Amino acid sequence: ELSEVEERNHVKQLKMHLRVHTNEKPHSCHLCGKSFSCLQNLKVHQKMHTGVREYMCFQCEKTFTTASNLKLHQRIHTGEKPYKCSHCDKRFIQSIHLKTHETIHTGEKLYHCTECGKCFSHSTSLHRHTKNIHKKEDNEESSEVEKKNHVTTGGKPLSSQDKQNDLKKRRANKSFTCTQCGKSFTHKTSFECHMRIHTGEKPFTCDQCGNSFTQSAHLKVHMNVHTRENQHACDQCGKMFLWASVPKKHLKVHAKKKETLQVFTLLQEIQKVRRPENT
Repeated sequence: ELSEVEERNHVKQLKMHLRVHTNEKPHSCHLCGKSFSCLQNLKVHQKMHTGVREYMCFQCEKTFTTASNLKLHQRIHTGEKPYKCSHCDKRFIQSIHLKTHETIHTGEKLYHCTECGKCFSHSTSLHRHTKNIHKKEDNEESSEVEKKNHVTTGGKPLSSQDKQNDLKKRRANKSFTCTQCGKSFTHKTSFECHMRIHTGEKPFTCDQCGNSFTQSAHLKVHMNVHTRENQHACDQCGKMFLWASVPKKHLKVHAKKKETLQVFTLLQEIQKVRRPENT
């Protein structure tokens, strides 16, 4: 049985967790208006405005707003990499770097688009998708509203409020709406994929290792880890990758090594030329 203090803390933590689902952000910065679900996050944010950096690295004198950021930074000096990949023994300074790296082996895609449910391996890919697809769709919808208005009203421009109202009416035609965050979808499959973001459901399970995935396509890619099929090899060292785009990025490692070797060879040649002059 929980004590009164433990019960109070439990209720407090539950309230904070529920804000993930409700998107409630009751703590606002009075300087820029940005809102946060947690008071502690607001306090850390406000240090950006005040310039307060109370944590300093004694090795390089770099300063930080939080003790956790200082601790992460100090691993650069100590060489500590506490997070080890269970697939290839590669080590990382931060757990999020390990998690992102392991998607190369598992085929899992961690970043979900809340608009259409599509998943991505990297946050940058998700950002690019949102910018190029959904923001473009919003602009096209706005253009259609403007175009329609010019036809019906003889060219009188819409107010921003009227434009928003028209867009809301158009989006109301989407028949699948998420009860958690209010996002709407035209297709049932996109809606079902999106709902798994909230439920955490991963219905597609690998029968070889037990890893589970939100989409069947991700399981199919992951199975290549076990079957060794459809993998993409580096033509320089033969290392295998699940994704066709990864070997292209990996080739930069070889290019950098080649460049370093060329510079080293050039320096040796210069030293050979200078030696007779010094003697």
